[in-house]
Amino acid sequence: MRKPIVAGNWKMNKTMREAESLAESIKVDLGEFTKVDVVLCPPFTALKTVSDVISRSAIRLGGQHMSAEPSGAFTGEISAGMLRDLYCNYVILGHSERRAYAGETDAGVNEKTLAAHASGLKPIVCVGEKLEEREAGITQAVVEAQVKGCLSGLDEEQVKNTIVAYEPVWAIGTGKTATPEMAQDVHAHIRAVVAVMFGDDLAKTVRIQYGGSMKPGNAAELISQPDIDGGLIGGAALDAGSFVEIVKAAV
Repeated sequence: MRKPIVAGNWKMNKTMREAESLAESIKVDLGEFTKVDVVLCPPFTALKTVSDVISRSAIRLGGQHMSAEPSGAFTGEISAGMLRDLYCNYVILGHSERRAYAGETDAGVNEKTLAAHASGLKPIVCVGEKLEEREAGITQAVVEAQVKGCLSGLDEEQVKNTIVAYEPVWAIGTGKTATPEMAQDVHAHIRAVVAVMFGDDLAKTVRIQYGGSMKPGNAAELISQPDIDGGLIGGAALDAGSFVEIVKAAV
């Protein structure tokens, strides 16, 4: 059985004080909750604050992005080692917003995925199609190319410790959500692609999250699908009550 994983991507929200308050509220309900792997991904400015809040709890910390480079003249970037220094266990890579606004590519995400593993971070690798790609009927082809590009060259242990997040771009922050059946179809296809790349047995161990306007009202139905192993939560992660409901719906 794959243990569910729910990660909250706070994006560019929350000052340090606001982040501390949100993390404290989440910890009240989930600090000792171990049935689901819970990950909080605040902005870089709040990583230390949230790290301190959850340090003696079951909740884990994640970064929203990182460079493939270990150090150097890369203004505005942050390295895997810097994230590990703040006790991060996870890092989100290739989010659709990074692809759209920062020009990230599958090849670049692949470099970062390998760098994350080299530093002991578990990458949450995001894939997903745009609205025009879904309407053109090429969702599976688009997602397959992304999975192959992003996971190329991983070894068995790295594959086991990689989470794939399927995020239909047209459903992120729009209030639109893929139906459970639509989401399951793509999740199953992702697992089939991983099986072709790394074998059936290994593919069965890989956790695949759904991201795209998951909220308390639809979380249980989505996560009950056989190939959906949790959620990468955006807007609903900014409210402690909503996030806790989603996490508990994953059991």
